[in-house]
Amino acid sequence: MELYGYRRSDGSVGVRNHVIVLPVDDISNAACEAVASKIAGTVALPHAYGRLQYGKDLDLHFRTMIGTGANPNVAAAIVIGIEPTWTERIVEGIAATGKPVAGFSIERNGELEIVRQACWTAIDFVQQASEQRRERIELAELTVSIKCGESDTTTGLGSCPTVGAVVDRLVSAGATVLFGETSELTGGEHLVAARMATEELREAFLAAYDGYVSEIAAGGVDLLGSQPTQGNIAGGLSTIEEKALGNIQKTGTFPVVGVLEPAGRPSGDRGLYFMDTSSAAAECITLMAAAGAVVHFFPTGQGNIIGNPIEPVIKLTANSLTAATMSEHIDLDVSGLLTRDLRLSEAADQLLELLCRTVNGRLTAAEALGHREFVMTKLYRSA
Repeated sequence: MELYGYRRSDGSVGVRNHVIVLPVDDISNAACEAVASKIAGTVALPHAYGRLQYGKDLDLHFRTMIGTGANPNVAAAIVIGIEPTWTERIVEGIAATGKPVAGFSIERNGELEIVRQACWTAIDFVQQASEQRRERIELAELTVSIKCGESDTTTGLGSCPTVGAVVDRLVSAGATVLFGETSELTGGEHLVAARMATEELREAFLAAYDGYVSEIAAGGVDLLGSQPTQGNIAGGLSTIEEKALGNIQKTGTFPVVGVLEPAGRPSGDRGLYFMDTSSAAAECITLMAAAGAVVHFFPTGQGNIIGNPIEPVIKLTANSLTAATMSEHIDLDVSGLLTRDLRLSEAADQLLELLCRTVNGRLTAAEALGHREFVMTKLYRSA
């Protein structure tokens, strides 16, 4: 199938053409939502943070904000913040991609005046975006992210292996694929470490994994109920090790060519990358979209309703009950794998075709339902 997408001035390729209204901080959410409610074709991305953060936490905030605006699925961005300094820092980061971006600061101007100014700019950006046309692109130009959620026994047996088979096809074609969920690799982390392309990458991966797990252990907490979740347990996964071994199936078989910090963008070789992320669905996908991913594969067992405002989320399940009772959220039913009515190669064919149709403009279930979960990751409490 021929693929068509939006080629940006920096050479990246998007599959959507959003004009976003991005708040620098939580207290600018209302202004952003006011603009988006007035100007058709814009989408606001409200979130809970951006005040009194510092150190690595603040670095991550800026990296996520700039990466979100820089995502190839974004045609243009309006940035609104309470103060000018941080607003301009984000504007400058997004402007480096060459796409239209404008920043507005509420202090010394007032919220109503800033909303008025931003609305005029939004009209211009939306009209510019409306004239952009899709052009022929190659599979190798895509960056795809993967993460599962509400897993059960069918996830590791069906939906994750289906994604893994497509991941191998994507990497073979020259595409870039991102995976993460650091804590959910527990019990199988040695399998991932063994696939690192170099010893330096293996050490970097293990440092990220050990740091995450050590932080959890230092809290003296029992993760049962969080890892595995109550939904995982109800679906038959009694330990994190069981969950991890199913989870890893979706990463395919290729070597891992890079280890990324949260929201870190791949540089250099295309291929399979690990990103150090939370296992929380909305947080993980937000970080991967900030890293440049333009489509997401989301295998689920019990049924997860996640979406994202800028990155289409394709959900698939091998649980026939979930496919029947939550069909409005499921893009692909591969439960035939467990009844032996479907071969893995056939399931992979179906998912790859669905990816291509999504790239070409087909709305995912989450998009059609209006799911726009955008959740920032915060490392520690504010000052």
